[in-house]
Amino acid sequence: MAQTLRTVTLSAGDKMILVAKPLVLCRIFVSVRALADDDKWYQSKISFDDPSFSSFFVLNGPGKYFEAKGEGIFQGNIWGINTSTVSLQYTTTEILI
Repeated sequence: MAQTLRTVTLSAGDKMILVAKPLVLCRIFVSVRALADDDKWYQSKISFDDPSFSSFFVLNGPGKYFEAKGEGIFQGNIWGINTSTVSLQYTTTEILI
């Protein structure tokens, strides 16, 4: 079992791979959180192996996070894009077996 933690900063409009595809082990948990004040409405998007963001999940409001667990979860790259007007920090957690 392995756990990966990562924190990155994305400027407004920037995008990048937040969680890379596991090469050997199998992902059983993943979490992506945008770190911002609970009372601020900053918006971000994450997509699953889709750098064009034609299909995405929105992180906004007080909950600014995505979390999935179980053996059947997505195993590819998870992209993030900061669609707000300020720089945001993102923290990701992944557990692999």
